[in-house]
Amino acid sequence: MQNKSFGYLYVLLAITIFAAQDGLSKYLGERYPVIMFTMVRFWAFAIFVVVLAAFSPGGLRKAVVTRRPFLQMLRGPLLMLEIVLVVIAYNKAGLAMTQAIFQSTPLIITVLSVPLLGEKVGWRRGLAILVGLFGVLVIINPIGIRFDVNLLWSFAGALSYGLYGIATRAVGREDSAVTSVLYTGIFGAIVATAIGVFYWTPIAMEHWPQLIALCICGATSHYFLIKAYATLTAVEVQPLTYLQIVLSVAVATIFFDETITINMVAGALIVVAAGLFTVWREHRLGIKQDWKSPFWQRVDPLQRHRKQPGNQADTYGKHSETKLYGKVP
Repeated sequence: MQNKSFGYLYVLLAITIFAAQDGLSKYLGERYPVIMFTMVRFWAFAIFVVVLAAFSPGGLRKAVVTRRPFLQMLRGPLLMLEIVLVVIAYNKAGLAMTQAIFQSTPLIITVLSVPLLGEKVGWRRGLAILVGLFGVLVIINPIGIRFDVNLLWSFAGALSYGLYGIATRAVGREDSAVTSVLYTGIFGAIVATAIGVFYWTPIAMEHWPQLIALCICGATSHYFLIKAYATLTAVEVQPLTYLQIVLSVAVATIFFDETITINMVAGALIVVAAGLFTVWREHRLGIKQDWKSPFWQRVDPLQRHRKQPGNQADTYGKHSETKLYGKVP
């Protein structure tokens, strides 16, 4: 029980830091090219993941071994793309509006898992997706207002994160969490640097504290989330992560004078409910965690499913959990 209490504390710390990270990103995005400070952020994140891998069992030599090298190298650039698109959306569509739309990401991942992973979506999750889509329509209120083209930045960011989630789920069948986060940090930093150096802008002295804080937030939020998944299941973590939208909305209204509308609140509640049902349903279909192994040998519970008799939707190729992780209780 004490371990679970710490797990919930880690989740709350992670989402609080994520909300602060959103505010810092919007602040810097109003003053500097987004790709430029995203590059610096990935430098810090790369250092963090290298240190994390070095102190994990087997060290860096074990962490760099992967059965899915292409997908692992692709995940970093996908995450970088998502960050850039979302920060642009924060400044063009608003932090609160973007976060409301971004809550549809679990539904996007479920939809994309059908053509990209060959999974099957039953009528219950299909209905949840339709409900979530309705919630998004309520958020953008297409009847009461003229559609703002800047909202496309928010949708593009959610789609990019959905693709990142699909790639993460795919590599999670065969690689450890440390391997995945290592490749994300390293290759995200490489691609961000290849683009970001052309947009380098001198940083004013008064903005260095915000940039340093953003880098620290990027590392510590992921650290606390990893610690949370070490003691909690996805179904236990996911409901708490939706508190981030509350904190982000608070940041948007207090620090950036954004206006929250009734349709944004109502739509976000619908999307969150649909997302929670989808995560719960996937858990019922077979998401399982081997709690006897330490966290660095596990895969994020959202990334791998247990194969169950008669459940073709959760069949993940020739590498079974027993072969990869030992006997599953």
